[in-house]
Amino acid sequence: MQLQPQLKALAEKIGRLKDKIDTEESTKHAFVLPFINLLGYDTFNPTEVVPEFTADIGLKKGEKVDYAIFQNEQPIIIIECKNWKQQLNAHNSQLFRYFHTTKTRFALLTNGIEYRFYTDLEATNKMDEKPFLEFDITQLKENTINEITKFHKSNFDIEKIVDNASALKYTKEIKKVIAEELQSPSHHFVKLFANEVYTGRLTEKVMGEFTDLVGRAFTQTISDKVNDRLNAALNKEAEQQQEEVQEPEEVSKIETTEEELEGFRIVVAILRRKIPIERIVHRDTQSYFGILLDDNNRKPLCRLHLNATTKYIGLIDEAKNERREIIETIDDIYEFENELLKTVDYYEED
Repeated sequence: MQLQPQLKALAEKIGRLKDKIDTEESTKHAFVLPFINLLGYDTFNPTEVVPEFTADIGLKKGEKVDYAIFQNEQPIIIIECKNWKQQLNAHNSQLFRYFHTTKTRFALLTNGIEYRFYTDLEATNKMDEKPFLEFDITQLKENTINEITKFHKSNFDIEKIVDNASALKYTKEIKKVIAEELQSPSHHFVKLFANEVYTGRLTEKVMGEFTDLVGRAFTQTISDKVNDRLNAALNKEAEQQQEEVQEPEEVSKIETTEEELEGFRIVVAILRRKIPIERIVHRDTQSYFGILLDDNNRKPLCRLHLNATTKYIGLIDEAKNERREIIETIDDIYEFENELLKTVDYYEED
């Protein structure tokens, strides 16, 4: 079962239609119900997908959640929907109230673009405050698609998902803490490392110096790890090429792949906010897939290297030097949005 093409198609549909969608009901029909369908549940079967599911709360009768997905006559997921234009942060309390009145272990809060899955890891039958799985359907990565696949009707296993939910939730929180510490190291974080390498008294001046040192050390460590991985991949690729029997070619052939064109479309989507799309042009070569400004070889915007075992994007600095960054999938190009926009500035300033 391959959900990736279906999710991609839905994301493209959202991109085309969202500006024409004004209401919550339209959001449900255009975005949310197709998502439920691609998970294998029949939205036209009222015994499988129940709209306006009643979730009475204490003395308040007739409280309804937008949808409930049933399996073996029991609700397995309750879904609360909002207009795609609405932020979700203000609405999880409503879903929290519904959760403990049903027998479900999973709740989904969505505006058709952003999805947040909740369960009850911290207290039985009490929805956690934070989701264990959260994603934007228009910016999915492969590991997230793997998690979504677990909710497909053919795969659904409550215990397996709950067991995995704990790891997902706390991994996400740990990554958030790491990112914050790398951005701005806290006093506690700096002190932890300073105590390991400094034998003197940690005065305010010393802590100030170590704050900068710790930040730089982590940045360099990450950079070294990435470079080591890149060099190892390149060396392995070179060895494989040497082992292969090289047959002479009469004519060099350049084949532009669909993946390269998809990468080009992602770059265009990023840069079109700053420059007209007709100024963004691609040229394929035997070594890389080049993306240029104004179809000018002296104005490279970036280079995509996608035809090897290890994929990477070549980012261009002010001196027109290329810096290669590994990408797992072409969707990772979005992570370099700021660098790509900055490249345009180099040429616009000239």
